[in-house]
Amino acid sequence: MTEAVMARALFGITLGYHITYATLGVGIPFLIFLAEVMTSRTKDESYRVFARRLTRVAILLVGVGIVTGTTVAVMLSVLWPKFMEVVGQIINLPFELEVFAFIIESLFLAIYVYGGDRLKPRARIVSSFFVTLGAGLSALLVTDVNAFMNTPTGMTWVHGTVENPNPWLAMLNPSMPYELSHVLASAYMAVAFVFAAAAAKGLLRRNLTPAERTYHRKNLTLTMAVGGVTAVITAFVGDASGKMMATYQPEKLAAAEGLFHTTTYAPLVIGGIVEPAKQMIVGGIPIPGMLSWLATTQLSGKVLGLDAFPSWTWPALAPVHLMFDTMVGIGTFAIGLAFVYFVLRWRKHAWLFARWFLWVIYAMGFLGMLAIEDGWVFAEEARQPWIIYNLMTVDQAVTTTPGIGWMFGGFMALFTVLLIATVVTLRTYFRNHPLDGELAPSPKATGLAKGGVAL
Repeated sequence: MTEAVMARALFGITLGYHITYATLGVGIPFLIFLAEVMTSRTKDESYRVFARRLTRVAILLVGVGIVTGTTVAVMLSVLWPKFMEVVGQIINLPFELEVFAFIIESLFLAIYVYGGDRLKPRARIVSSFFVTLGAGLSALLVTDVNAFMNTPTGMTWVHGTVENPNPWLAMLNPSMPYELSHVLASAYMAVAFVFAAAAAKGLLRRNLTPAERTYHRKNLTLTMAVGGVTAVITAFVGDASGKMMATYQPEKLAAAEGLFHTTTYAPLVIGGIVEPAKQMIVGGIPIPGMLSWLATTQLSGKVLGLDAFPSWTWPALAPVHLMFDTMVGIGTFAIGLAFVYFVLRWRKHAWLFARWFLWVIYAMGFLGMLAIEDGWVFAEEARQPWIIYNLMTVDQAVTTTPGIGWMFGGFMALFTVLLIATVVTLRTYFRNHPLDGELAPSPKATGLAKGGVAL
């Protein structure tokens, strides 16, 4: 295994861990904010209890997310020094601004947590909104660096060096609005379905009290609504991103769809396995003209195929197409599931809380997070061999210092410990603080009579 392959594997796994925590860290504050709004509007304490329990999860994930985020920063400097040299000259501004976003998130999280019930409902809404804002801005600013990697602007590239840098223009690169909106919408979608799954799992328990059943049903409806709406938004943003790729990264779109030859009336192929030797997709379902329409808004539109680019710039075609189909398939399933849920709810159908349907919702929680991971792997893998599109390859950016194998083992041990500790801590905490005790609270049981979140 070469140093470049080892570095990619180590950094990819590091990002995989961090993205899980970061996605939850973006989506949970949004749900807390919505729960506080619902509490204020309905005067229903079920939503307030939901917000309190989400807050305890958020506190733990912020701490672990700081560790994994710091690890990502270390990896960037150690594994990709030549890339970081470019970043320092042209696209370092988002990293600097992200510090202020984190300050906003941390400050208002402290106000929200330690103010607790001493805060008036409007103050809780405002403080949770700014936690949501800070978390979202942190994610967007870091993602903007990735958008620059896909469509670099704001500089002149001369023999491997940056000249005439314009950091603001680099931040406002063509990918920025599409990638940032896609990341935010998909994070809200995935996290909403995670907690819809938690509500569904709660309803699958035997011997629920009436208060517990009401709590889970209300939160299931709230999270399914958020998941369904943001899934639709994600789909529209994804469509816009496809049109952007057709303009700025045409070979990435061609790789995603397994399109080998430049053509008009290009088909959109669902499923199938890409076989580069045959230059075709085997077993897929083609929809004639649909790729042309998605890329150009015309069925007869011309879409560039892989034959328009040197073969050494092609990514690994089979996994890229599979990951793209998986991402789109999960998103489509999410929209369909939310639609079915609300149709059943509107018609008051018995299937709404049928055990088989609750198990489907439960599975969607895992699929939502899988879509997040899959989407990021697709975004990076489909850009290969470039680390900065059309300017710097991964092999040019990687460190020449040996010893990556030792780092690999050490950080895998760290991530394993963090994952186990997170799961064990959450399970132990909620086992010792059951839901029924909070739905029928006493000052002694909740610690909220004098304010603050009971921890």
